[in-house]
Amino acid sequence: MSITATLSQNTADDNKINGIDQVMVELDHFRRQSERLDLMIKLHGRMAGVLDISAMIEAYSVWLMPHVEHELVGYRNQVRSKKHLYCSGHGPKRRSIIAFAEELLSNSEQNAKGYTSEDGHYAHKWLIETAEDAGILIILKDKNALTEVEIDLINESLIILAESLRRGIEYEELFESARKDVLTGLANRRVFDERINDIMMGAKRYKRPLTMASLDLDFFKLVNDNHGHQKGDAVLRQVANVFRKAIRSTDLLVRIGGDEFLLVMDDTDLESGKILADRLCEAVSEMEVEAGEKRNLGVSIGMTEWNKEEDLDEWLERVDDILYSAKSDGRSRVNCG
Repeated sequence: MSITATLSQNTADDNKINGIDQVMVELDHFRRQSERLDLMIKLHGRMAGVLDISAMIEAYSVWLMPHVEHELVGYRNQVRSKKHLYCSGHGPKRRSIIAFAEELLSNSEQNAKGYTSEDGHYAHKWLIETAEDAGILIILKDKNALTEVEIDLINESLIILAESLRRGIEYEELFESARKDVLTGLANRRVFDERINDIMMGAKRYKRPLTMASLDLDFFKLVNDNHGHQKGDAVLRQVANVFRKAIRSTDLLVRIGGDEFLLVMDDTDLESGKILADRLCEAVSEMEVEAGEKRNLGVSIGMTEWNKEEDLDEWLERVDDILYSAKSDGRSRVNCG
């Protein structure tokens, strides 16, 4: 074979190789596009059935976790100044993570950028256009900044999240009225039923302790009998305010009905939960509400940590039994089991 023929053959071989390389590059590009499209379809599916904003933030965080490890997703609607946080972190650092996120969500700075806290937490902030105004989204990690690939994925997903948030904002007032106890303004039993299974699943997934308390006012019937139902309603509102001020933003407090309440404390063991319950018990006593027959209003609390092998009904039955023992043991006390 002549030199010219050899060169021509080499050139043809090189072109063939380059052509194959180009095809492989394009195939890889299409593969990545297909994978990204599949991710967005899954996000659409996850968000489609969710109407509550807090549940949207939680659903988004669960979808994002396998692709971008993070500790917290937070959203704030600036018009209503309402914050929604979903934190998957646990242990001592959880409080500092939440505090850092709340600080950034309250920050009036309108730039989308990254931030680092003094104790090493990294957060990236986005502005999201909603129906009312620009909302703020925070993705927070324990360490290390988000990579360009991670930011690119989040940027693309925010189009879907923004659509869901717009829907949530439009219906938020309707949802709140349907899910709020009219008398006290606390969440109602419907909220408990909607959220408790997800809370339990999160505690099991991340191996966090989960504690529930059943609270029942002592001698409340005497307040109604001796002072009238209008006074009783006023007392219930006072008690609800006392409870609301004492609990954490991550706790779920609901009025079940009458003078009965449930408190669910995520990432809280029985010992830590009892500290809070003792404060609630003391705070109600300090209200010094005279019920009648030389008795003051109090609260009995039954509390237990979730055994992750039991179902919700078994857990509720156990906490109810412990509350009954607190009533039997003299009332205005906290019993644990």
